[in-house]
Amino acid sequence: MSNTDTERNSLGGRVRRYARVGSAVGGLAARVAGERYLGWNLNKGEHASELRQALGGLKGPLMKVAQIISTVPDALPKEYVNELSHLQADAPPMGWPFVKRRMISELGPDWRKKFSTFDREASSAASLGQVHKATTLDDTDVAVKLQYPDMSSAVEADLKQLDWIFSIYKRYDHAIDTSLIHKELSARLKEELDYAREATNMALYRHMLAEEKQVHVPDVIESLSTKRLITMTWLQGTPMMKFIETHPDQEDRNRVAMNMFRAWYVPFYYYGVIHGDPHLGNYTVRDDGSINLLDYGCIRVFSPAFVKGVIDLYRALSDDDMDLAVEAYRSWGFDNLDKETIDVLNMWARFIYGPLMEDKVRTIQENNTGLYGREVAEKVHGELRRLNGVRPPREFVLMDRAALGLGSVFMHLKAEINWYQLFNDLIRSFEVAELEARQNAAMAAAGMSERPE
Repeated sequence: MSNTDTERNSLGGRVRRYARVGSAVGGLAARVAGERYLGWNLNKGEHASELRQALGGLKGPLMKVAQIISTVPDALPKEYVNELSHLQADAPPMGWPFVKRRMISELGPDWRKKFSTFDREASSAASLGQVHKATTLDDTDVAVKLQYPDMSSAVEADLKQLDWIFSIYKRYDHAIDTSLIHKELSARLKEELDYAREATNMALYRHMLAEEKQVHVPDVIESLSTKRLITMTWLQGTPMMKFIETHPDQEDRNRVAMNMFRAWYVPFYYYGVIHGDPHLGNYTVRDDGSINLLDYGCIRVFSPAFVKGVIDLYRALSDDDMDLAVEAYRSWGFDNLDKETIDVLNMWARFIYGPLMEDKVRTIQENNTGLYGREVAEKVHGELRRLNGVRPPREFVLMDRAALGLGSVFMHLKAEINWYQLFNDLIRSFEVAELEARQNAAMAAAGMSERPE
Protein backbone atom coordinates (compact mmCIF):
# COMPACT_ATOMS: atom_id res chain seq x y z
CA MET A 1 0.00 0.00 0.00
CA SER A 2 3.02 2.29 0.33
CA ASN A 3 3.95 1.97 -3.36
CA THR A 4 1.82 4.93 -4.44
CA ASP A 5 2.69 7.35 -7.21
CA THR A 6 4.12 9.76 -4.66
CA GLU A 7 6.63 7.15 -3.53
CA ARG A 8 8.03 6.19 -6.91
CA ASN A 9 11.41 7.46 -8.05
CA SER A 10 9.86 9.41 -10.92
CA LEU A 11 11.58 11.55 -13.54
CA GLY A 12 9.10 14.33 -12.84
CA GLY A 13 9.83 14.16 -9.13
CA ARG A 14 13.57 14.40 -9.74
CA VAL A 15 13.18 17.34 -12.15
CA ARG A 16 11.05 19.24 -9.63
CA ARG A 17 13.63 18.51 -6.96
CA TYR A 18 16.51 19.73 -9.14
CA ALA A 19 14.68 23.02 -9.64
CA ARG A 20 14.01 23.52 -5.94
CA VAL A 21 17.44 22.48 -4.74
CA GLY A 22 19.40 24.17 -7.51
CA SER A 23 18.74 27.67 -6.27
CA ALA A 24 20.00 26.71 -2.82
CA VAL A 25 23.16 24.79 -3.69
CA GLY A 26 23.95 26.47 -6.99
CA GLY A 27 24.62 29.71 -5.20
CA LEU A 28 27.06 27.96 -2.88
CA ALA A 29 29.05 26.45 -5.75
CA ALA A 30 29.07 29.68 -7.77
CA ARG A 31 30.11 31.89 -4.89
CA VAL A 32 32.83 29.56 -3.62
CA ALA A 33 34.22 29.16 -7.13
CA GLY A 34 34.04 32.92 -7.62
CA GLU A 35 35.97 33.54 -4.44
CA ARG A 36 38.65 31.06 -5.50
CA TYR A 37 39.10 31.97 -9.15
CA LEU A 38 37.78 35.52 -9.56
CA GLY A 39 38.77 37.10 -6.28
CA TRP A 40 35.21 37.76 -5.11
CA ASN A 41 34.83 38.74 -1.48
CA LEU A 42 32.47 36.03 -0.21
CA ASN A 43 30.83 36.75 3.13
CA LYS A 44 30.71 33.11 4.26
CA GLY A 45 28.71 33.85 7.39
CA GLU A 46 25.97 35.68 5.49
CA HIS A 47 25.85 33.14 2.68
CA ALA A 48 25.83 30.21 5.11
CA SER A 49 22.81 31.73 6.83
CA GLU A 50 21.05 32.07 3.47
CA LEU A 51 21.89 28.47 2.60
CA ARG A 52 20.57 27.22 5.94
CA GLN A 53 17.30 29.05 5.39
CA ALA A 54 16.94 27.63 1.89
CA LEU A 55 17.72 24.07 2.95
CA GLY A 56 15.57 24.31 6.05
CA GLY A 57 12.55 24.77 3.81
CA LEU A 58 13.40 21.71 1.72
CA LYS A 59 12.23 18.45 3.19
CA GLY A 60 14.48 15.56 2.39
CA PRO A 61 17.96 14.12 2.29
CA LEU A 62 19.91 17.22 1.30
CA MET A 63 19.16 18.54 4.77
CA LYS A 64 20.28 15.20 6.23
CA VAL A 65 23.46 15.33 4.16
CA ALA A 66 24.13 18.85 5.39
CA GLN A 67 23.82 17.66 8.99
CA ILE A 68 26.24 14.79 8.38
CA ILE A 69 28.74 16.87 6.42
CA SER A 70 28.66 19.52 9.16
CA THR A 71 30.37 16.99 11.47
CA VAL A 72 32.96 15.66 8.97
CA PRO A 73 36.19 17.57 9.68
CA ASP A 74 36.76 20.30 7.10
CA ALA A 75 34.34 18.99 4.51
CA LEU A 76 32.94 22.56 4.54
CA PRO A 77 34.19 25.89 5.90
CA LYS A 78 33.36 26.45 9.57
CA GLU A 79 30.86 29.25 8.80
CA TYR A 80 28.69 26.68 7.01
CA VAL A 81 29.15 24.13 9.77
CA ASN A 82 27.84 26.63 12.35
CA GLU A 83 24.67 27.25 10.35
CA LEU A 84 24.01 23.74 9.05
CA SER A 85 24.33 22.24 12.51
CA HIS A 86 21.01 23.94 13.35
CA LEU A 87 19.03 22.41 10.51
CA GLN A 88 17.59 19.48 12.47
CA ALA A 89 15.99 21.71 15.09
CA ASP A 90 14.61 24.11 12.49
CA ALA A 91 12.69 21.58 10.37
CA PRO A 92 9.03 22.75 10.20
CA PRO A 93 6.34 20.00 10.34
CA MET A 94 3.83 19.30 7.59
CA GLY A 95 0.17 20.12 8.31
CA TRP A 96 -2.81 17.90 9.09
CA PRO A 97 -4.12 17.58 5.49
CA PHE A 98 -0.74 16.17 4.51
CA VAL A 99 -0.76 13.77 7.46
CA LYS A 100 -4.19 12.44 6.56
CA ARG A 101 -3.21 11.82 2.94
CA ARG A 102 -0.03 10.05 3.93
CA MET A 103 -1.73 7.88 6.55
CA ILE A 104 -4.38 6.82 4.01
CA SER A 105 -1.56 5.88 1.61
CA GLU A 106 0.11 3.69 4.23
CA LEU A 107 -2.72 2.17 6.32
CA GLY A 108 -5.81 2.64 4.14
CA PRO A 109 -8.87 4.91 4.32
CA ASP A 110 -9.90 3.51 7.71
CA TRP A 111 -6.51 4.24 9.29
CA ARG A 112 -7.99 6.47 12.01
CA LYS A 113 -9.98 3.52 13.41
CA LYS A 114 -6.71 1.73 14.14
CA PHE A 115 -5.76 4.26 16.83
CA SER A 116 -7.56 5.31 19.99
CA THR A 117 -5.99 8.79 19.82
CA PHE A 118 -3.75 10.51 17.26
CA ASP A 119 -2.25 13.98 17.82
CA ARG A 120 -2.80 16.36 14.92
CA GLU A 121 0.33 18.35 15.73
CA ALA A 122 3.69 16.68 15.13
CA SER A 123 5.80 16.19 18.24
CA SER A 124 8.97 16.50 16.15
CA ALA A 125 9.97 17.01 12.53
CA ALA A 126 13.21 16.15 10.75
CA SER A 127 14.70 15.78 7.28
CA LEU A 128 12.93 12.65 6.03
CA GLY A 129 9.76 12.53 8.12
CA GLN A 130 7.89 13.69 11.20
CA VAL A 131 6.59 12.05 14.37
CA HIS A 132 3.11 12.13 15.90
CA LYS A 133 2.17 10.84 19.32
CA ALA A 134 -0.78 8.42 19.32
CA THR A 135 -2.45 5.68 21.37
CA THR A 136 -3.25 2.22 20.06
CA LEU A 137 -6.57 0.47 20.62
CA ASP A 138 -5.06 -1.37 23.59
CA ASP A 139 -4.02 1.98 25.15
CA THR A 140 -0.30 1.76 24.35
CA ASP A 141 1.33 5.15 23.84
CA VAL A 142 3.18 5.14 20.51
CA ALA A 143 5.30 7.35 18.27
CA VAL A 144 4.16 7.30 14.63
CA LYS A 145 6.95 8.32 12.24
CA LEU A 146 5.63 9.22 8.81
CA GLN A 147 7.92 9.70 5.82
CA TYR A 148 7.45 12.73 3.60
CA PRO A 149 6.20 12.06 0.05
CA ASP A 150 8.44 11.53 -2.98
CA MET A 151 11.57 10.94 -0.90
CA SER A 152 13.01 8.42 -3.36
CA SER A 153 13.09 11.09 -6.08
CA ALA A 154 14.49 13.57 -3.58
CA VAL A 155 17.31 11.21 -2.64
CA GLU A 156 18.39 10.72 -6.26
CA ALA A 157 18.19 14.43 -7.05
CA ASP A 158 19.94 15.57 -3.89
CA LEU A 159 22.77 13.07 -4.21
CA LYS A 160 23.46 14.29 -7.74
CA GLN A 161 23.53 17.86 -6.46
CA LEU A 162 25.87 16.81 -3.67
CA ASP A 163 28.19 15.14 -6.16
CA TRP A 164 28.27 18.42 -8.09
CA ILE A 165 29.13 20.40 -4.94
CA PHE A 166 31.91 17.96 -4.10
CA SER A 167 33.34 18.19 -7.62
CA ILE A 168 33.46 22.00 -7.36
CA TYR A 169 35.06 21.79 -3.92
CA LYS A 170 37.66 19.29 -5.11
CA ARG A 171 38.84 21.63 -7.88
CA TYR A 172 40.10 24.21 -5.44
CA ASP A 173 40.87 22.06 -2.38
CA HIS A 174 42.46 18.63 -2.77
CA ALA A 175 43.20 17.94 0.90
CA ILE A 176 40.27 15.52 1.22
CA ASP A 177 39.18 13.29 -1.67
CA THR A 178 35.40 13.15 -1.21
CA SER A 179 34.62 10.37 -3.71
CA LEU A 180 34.19 7.66 -1.08
CA ILE A 181 32.38 10.06 1.25
CA HIS A 182 29.74 10.53 -1.45
CA LYS A 183 29.48 6.77 -1.97
CA GLU A 184 28.95 6.18 1.75
CA LEU A 185 26.35 8.93 2.10
CA SER A 186 24.48 7.55 -0.90
CA ALA A 187 24.27 4.05 0.55
CA ARG A 188 23.22 5.20 4.02
CA LEU A 189 20.59 7.68 2.79
CA LYS A 190 18.95 5.11 0.54
CA GLU A 191 18.78 2.75 3.51
CA GLU A 192 17.10 5.42 5.63
CA LEU A 193 14.17 5.53 3.20
CA ASP A 194 13.23 1.97 4.15
CA TYR A 195 11.42 1.99 7.48
CA ALA A 196 11.18 -1.81 7.40
CA ARG A 197 14.98 -1.81 7.52
CA GLU A 198 14.84 0.63 10.43
CA ALA A 199 12.54 -1.76 12.28
CA THR A 200 15.15 -4.49 11.75
CA ASN A 201 17.87 -2.15 13.02
CA MET A 202 15.76 -1.57 16.13
CA ALA A 203 15.55 -5.32 16.72
CA LEU A 204 19.34 -5.50 16.32
CA TYR A 205 19.83 -2.84 18.99
CA ARG A 206 17.38 -4.49 21.37
CA HIS A 207 19.51 -7.63 21.11
CA MET A 208 22.88 -5.87 21.47
CA LEU A 209 21.78 -3.68 24.39
CA ALA A 210 19.70 -6.29 26.23
CA GLU A 211 22.13 -6.26 29.19
CA GLU A 212 22.48 -2.46 29.22
CA LYS A 213 19.71 -1.55 31.67
CA GLN A 214 20.51 2.17 31.38
CA VAL A 215 19.70 2.28 27.64
CA HIS A 216 16.16 1.85 26.27
CA VAL A 217 15.09 0.83 22.75
CA PRO A 218 11.46 1.14 21.52
CA ASP A 219 9.39 -1.84 20.35
CA VAL A 220 7.94 -1.74 16.83
CA ILE A 221 4.18 -2.20 16.34
CA GLU A 222 4.38 -4.24 13.14
CA SER A 223 0.64 -4.14 12.35
CA LEU A 224 0.85 -0.32 12.17
CA SER A 225 4.09 -0.09 10.20
CA THR A 226 5.05 -0.16 6.50
CA LYS A 227 8.15 0.71 4.46
CA ARG A 228 7.23 4.41 4.77
CA LEU A 229 5.56 4.41 8.20
CA ILE A 230 6.92 3.08 11.46
CA THR A 231 4.97 2.92 14.71
CA MET A 232 6.92 2.26 17.91
CA THR A 233 6.33 2.44 21.63
CA TRP A 234 6.59 5.93 23.05
CA LEU A 235 9.59 6.38 25.38
CA GLN A 236 9.06 9.20 27.86
CA GLY A 237 12.08 11.39 28.51
CA THR A 238 13.53 14.89 28.63
CA PRO A 239 15.33 16.36 25.60
CA MET A 240 19.08 16.54 26.21
CA MET A 241 19.43 20.34 26.18
CA LYS A 242 16.50 20.75 28.56
CA PHE A 243 18.06 18.14 30.84
CA ILE A 244 21.33 20.10 30.85
CA GLU A 245 19.48 23.35 31.65
CA THR A 246 17.60 21.79 34.57
CA HIS A 247 20.27 19.49 36.02
CA PRO A 248 23.33 21.42 37.22
CA ASP A 249 24.48 18.55 39.45
CA GLN A 250 27.76 17.12 38.12
CA GLU A 251 26.97 13.58 39.24
CA ASP A 252 23.70 13.60 37.27
CA ARG A 253 25.49 14.82 34.15
CA ASN A 254 28.28 12.28 34.50
CA ARG A 255 25.75 9.46 34.81
CA VAL A 256 24.06 10.50 31.57
CA ALA A 257 27.44 10.77 29.79
CA MET A 258 28.47 7.28 30.88
CA ASN A 259 25.16 5.87 29.66
CA MET A 260 25.60 7.63 26.33
CA PHE A 261 29.10 6.19 26.00
CA ARG A 262 27.83 2.67 26.64
CA ALA A 263 24.85 3.13 24.29
CA TRP A 264 27.15 3.94 21.36
CA TYR A 265 30.26 1.90 21.99
CA VAL A 266 29.02 -1.40 23.42
CA PRO A 267 27.43 -2.12 20.00
CA PHE A 268 30.62 -1.08 18.19
CA TYR A 269 33.29 -2.89 20.18
CA TYR A 270 31.19 -5.97 20.98
CA TYR A 271 29.25 -6.30 17.69
CA GLY A 272 30.88 -4.03 15.09
CA VAL A 273 27.78 -1.83 14.78
CA ILE A 274 27.52 1.94 15.19
CA HIS A 275 24.65 4.40 15.40
CA GLY A 276 25.80 7.02 12.92
CA ASP A 277 23.47 9.90 13.78
CA PRO A 278 24.17 11.18 17.31
CA HIS A 279 22.40 14.55 17.12
CA LEU A 280 20.48 15.84 20.10
CA GLY A 281 17.05 14.94 18.73
CA ASN A 282 17.80 11.22 18.65
CA TYR A 283 17.82 10.59 22.39
CA THR A 284 16.11 11.71 25.57
CA VAL A 285 16.95 11.31 29.27
CA ARG A 286 14.77 9.55 31.85
CA ASP A 287 14.43 10.68 35.46
CA ASP A 288 16.99 8.07 36.59
CA GLY A 289 19.59 9.28 34.07
CA SER A 290 19.09 6.37 31.69
CA ILE A 291 18.92 7.03 27.93
CA ASN A 292 16.20 6.53 25.31
CA LEU A 293 17.53 5.89 21.78
CA LEU A 294 14.83 7.04 19.36
CA ASP A 295 16.02 6.78 15.75
CA TYR A 296 17.62 3.82 13.94
CA GLY A 297 17.71 4.84 10.30
CA CYS A 298 21.46 5.50 10.11
CA ILE A 299 23.15 2.29 11.27
CA ARG A 300 26.52 1.01 10.05
CA VAL A 301 27.75 -2.59 10.38
CA PHE A 302 31.55 -2.89 10.17
CA SER A 303 33.74 -5.88 9.54
CA PRO A 304 35.55 -7.29 12.61
CA ALA A 305 38.84 -6.39 10.90
CA PHE A 306 37.82 -2.72 10.78
CA VAL A 307 37.05 -2.71 14.51
CA LYS A 308 40.42 -4.38 15.17
CA GLY A 309 42.06 -1.55 13.23
CA VAL A 310 40.41 1.02 15.51
CA ILE A 311 41.79 -0.75 18.58
CA ASP A 312 45.19 -1.33 16.96
CA LEU A 313 45.59 2.38 16.25
CA TYR A 314 44.75 3.21 19.88
CA ARG A 315 47.38 0.76 21.10
CA ALA A 316 49.87 2.02 18.52
CA LEU A 317 49.52 5.59 19.76
CA SER A 318 49.63 4.48 23.40
CA ASP A 319 52.81 2.44 22.86
CA ASP A 320 54.39 4.68 20.21
CA ASP A 321 54.35 1.70 17.83
CA MET A 322 54.37 3.23 14.35
CA ASP A 323 54.50 -0.13 12.58
CA LEU A 324 51.19 -1.05 14.22
CA ALA A 325 49.76 2.37 13.26
CA VAL A 326 50.72 1.80 9.61
CA GLU A 327 49.07 -1.62 9.71
CA ALA A 328 45.88 -0.11 11.19
CA TYR A 329 45.64 2.49 8.42
CA ARG A 330 46.39 -0.17 5.80
CA SER A 331 43.65 -2.45 7.15
CA TRP A 332 41.14 0.38 6.69
CA GLY A 333 42.06 0.91 3.04
CA PHE A 334 44.54 3.80 3.14
CA ASP A 335 47.01 3.27 0.29
CA ASN A 336 50.57 4.46 -0.32
CA LEU A 337 50.93 6.51 2.85
CA ASP A 338 54.33 8.09 3.43
CA LYS A 339 55.69 8.94 6.87
CA GLU A 340 54.66 12.62 6.69
CA THR A 341 51.06 11.74 5.82
CA ILE A 342 50.91 9.17 8.61
CA ASP A 343 52.18 11.79 11.06
CA VAL A 344 49.36 14.12 9.99
CA LEU A 345 46.74 11.38 10.28
CA ASN A 346 48.10 10.57 13.73
CA MET A 347 47.57 14.21 14.69
CA TRP A 348 43.83 13.74 14.15
CA ALA A 349 43.88 10.28 15.74
CA ARG A 350 45.57 11.63 18.88
CA PHE A 351 42.81 14.19 19.18
CA ILE A 352 40.06 11.56 18.86
CA TYR A 353 41.77 9.09 21.18
CA GLY A 354 43.19 11.73 23.54
CA PRO A 355 40.60 11.44 26.33
CA LEU A 356 40.96 7.62 26.21
CA MET A 357 44.72 7.68 26.73
CA GLU A 358 44.89 9.40 30.13
CA ASP A 359 44.03 7.29 33.17
CA LYS A 360 42.36 10.12 35.06
CA VAL A 361 39.06 11.94 35.46
CA ARG A 362 38.82 14.73 32.87
CA THR A 363 36.49 16.52 30.48
CA ILE A 364 36.29 15.29 26.90
CA GLN A 365 38.14 18.39 25.63
CA GLU A 366 40.15 20.22 28.23
CA ASN A 367 40.59 23.42 26.25
CA ASN A 368 36.91 24.11 25.58
CA THR A 369 37.17 26.45 22.61
CA GLY A 370 33.78 25.90 20.94
CA LEU A 371 33.13 23.38 18.18
CA TYR A 372 34.54 20.02 19.14
CA GLY A 373 37.66 19.28 17.11
CA ARG A 374 37.44 22.26 14.77
CA GLU A 375 40.88 23.74 15.48
CA VAL A 376 42.63 20.38 15.19
CA ALA A 377 40.72 19.60 11.98
CA GLU A 378 41.80 22.87 10.41
CA LYS A 379 45.44 22.18 11.24
CA VAL A 380 45.21 18.64 9.83
CA HIS A 381 43.45 19.93 6.74
CA GLY A 382 46.20 22.43 6.02
CA GLU A 383 48.89 19.78 6.33
CA LEU A 384 47.01 17.32 4.10
CA ARG A 385 46.64 19.99 1.43
CA ARG A 386 50.38 20.63 1.59
CA LEU A 387 51.01 16.89 1.16
CA ASN A 388 48.66 16.57 -1.84
CA GLY A 389 45.76 15.12 0.08
CA VAL A 390 44.34 11.79 1.16
CA ARG A 391 41.28 9.71 0.36
CA PRO A 392 39.57 8.63 3.62
CA PRO A 393 37.86 5.21 3.57
CA ARG A 394 34.09 5.54 3.35
CA GLU A 395 33.58 3.97 6.79
CA PHE A 396 35.10 7.05 8.37
CA VAL A 397 32.11 9.23 7.50
CA LEU A 398 29.96 7.71 10.25
CA MET A 399 32.86 6.91 12.58
CA ASP A 400 33.96 10.55 12.61
CA ARG A 401 30.35 11.71 12.85
CA ALA A 402 29.73 9.50 15.87
CA ALA A 403 32.96 10.50 17.61
CA LEU A 404 32.46 14.24 17.02
CA GLY A 405 28.73 14.15 17.73
CA LEU A 406 29.20 12.36 21.03
CA GLY A 407 32.13 14.56 21.91
CA SER A 408 29.89 17.60 21.45
CA VAL A 409 27.26 16.05 23.74
CA PHE A 410 29.88 15.36 26.40
CA MET A 411 31.04 18.97 26.11
CA HIS A 412 27.48 20.22 26.60
CA LEU A 413 27.17 18.00 29.66
CA LYS A 414 30.55 19.21 30.96
CA ALA A 415 31.06 15.55 31.87
CA GLU A 416 34.05 14.69 34.06
CA ILE A 417 34.82 10.99 33.66
CA ASN A 418 37.73 8.59 33.48
CA TRP A 419 37.25 7.87 29.75
CA TYR A 420 40.34 5.66 29.79
CA GLN A 421 38.71 3.20 32.16
CA LEU A 422 35.38 3.21 30.29
CA PHE A 423 37.13 2.46 27.01
CA ASN A 424 39.58 -0.13 28.29
CA ASP A 425 36.78 -2.02 30.02
CA LEU A 426 35.22 -2.43 26.56
CA ILE A 427 38.31 -3.57 24.65
CA ARG A 428 40.18 -5.54 27.32
CA SER A 429 39.12 -8.98 26.04
CA PHE A 430 38.69 -8.07 22.37
CA GLU A 431 39.08 -10.95 19.92
CA VAL A 432 38.18 -10.79 16.22
CA ALA A 433 36.65 -14.28 16.20
CA GLU A 434 34.50 -13.53 19.25
CA LEU A 435 33.23 -10.26 17.75
CA GLU A 436 32.41 -12.05 14.50
CA ALA A 437 30.43 -14.72 16.35
CA ARG A 438 28.49 -12.12 18.37
CA GLN A 439 27.83 -10.06 15.26
CA ASN A 440 26.48 -13.05 13.33
CA ALA A 441 24.26 -14.09 16.25
CA ALA A 442 22.89 -10.55 16.67
CA MET A 443 22.13 -10.15 12.97
CA ALA A 444 20.37 -13.53 12.90
CA ALA A 445 18.31 -12.61 15.97
CA ALA A 446 17.26 -9.36 14.28
CA GLY A 447 16.39 -11.11 10.99
CA MET A 448 19.21 -9.45 9.01
CA SER A 449 20.14 -11.77 6.16
CA GLU A 450 23.43 -10.07 5.27
CA ARG A 451 25.75 -7.32 6.40
CA PRO A 452 24.81 -3.95 4.81
CA GLU A 453 27.24 -2.57 2.22
